Amino acid sequence: MVRLSRFRGCLITGGAAVATGTLFVGLAGAGGAGAATSTNIPTAPKDATLAATVPSSVQSTGLTVAMDATYAPDEFIASDGSTIIGMDADLGKAIGQVLGVKVTETNATFDTIIPALQSGKYNVGLSSFTDTKARQKVVDFVDYFQAGEGYYVRSGSSYKPNGLSALCGHSVAVESGTTEQTDAQTQAKACKRAGKGAVKVLTFQDQNSANLAVSSGRAQVGFADSQVAAYIVSQSNGQFANSGQAFEVAPYGIALPKGLGLTRPVDGAIGQLISDGIYLKILKKWGIQAGAISRPEINGATS
Repeated sequence: MVRLSRFRGCLITGGAAVATGTLFVGLAGAGGAGAATSTNIPTAPKDATLAATVPSSVQSTGLTVAMDATYAPDEFIASDGSTIIGMDADLGKAIGQVLGVKVTETNATFDTIIPALQSGKYNVGLSSFTDTKARQKVVDFVDYFQAGEGYYVRSGSSYKPNGLSALCGHSVAVESGTTEQTDAQTQAKACKRAGKGAVKVLTFQDQNSANLAVSSGRAQVGFADSQVAAYIVSQSNGQFANSGQAFEVAPYGIALPKGLGLTRPVDGAIGQLISDGIYLKILKKWGIQAGAISRPEINGATS
């Protein structure tokens, strides 16, 4: 199961991230990465036609949205220690407004979300999931963003990786269940075959722990979605720096249970949010508008 990062174009600079006056995630055991900015996102108008297509079971229960809130600026815990904020949190609320249903957003470990969608515990997974053909076998996706993978290292490090092959002979920290984990492990095998030095892949249950591994020197590089890597750097008080360019650009998708009947309503809601400008306002609020798309797509992965 993969989370992937992918950004269209270059890796965002640290200055593109938005939260102000915040603690860096994971450096000192902090549970959150700051608070929402003062940007006001207008309430999205309900679309009666789309609302009528929402399955009756969802109309009664609302959208139960699972997200791993350790992945700023996409989804993370605010300074109050409990509220989930970020791009995905804002989008989830806006989708509910368009569809005229309540939204309950819940923090969950990333690699448990898709199985929980299959079991019926949640009906939406909105947590920086990369849409892949493998994942489409068990869930459907509404693609809503583009991102790329990126690196961050300790400031002053002589190691400045760029691209997957640069991992040969080095240690890398990744969150469990992400595409970065898969890509790092695949590259480790390639490095071994080529005799270019072993790759030590350190996996952690959340992004905070992966960040701590880099800051402590246990890992030489952190590997995350490009906009997330940029945000980590921007919040590190100069302890981290980005390295190299973003690569492996691919779509993020909202994960939905197969057969539930939510895929087309959610697709329509994202389309409406794009057309009325609320989608772009949300992305600009978090400084990640470089990953904006012009229209959503259902199961648009090419690999």
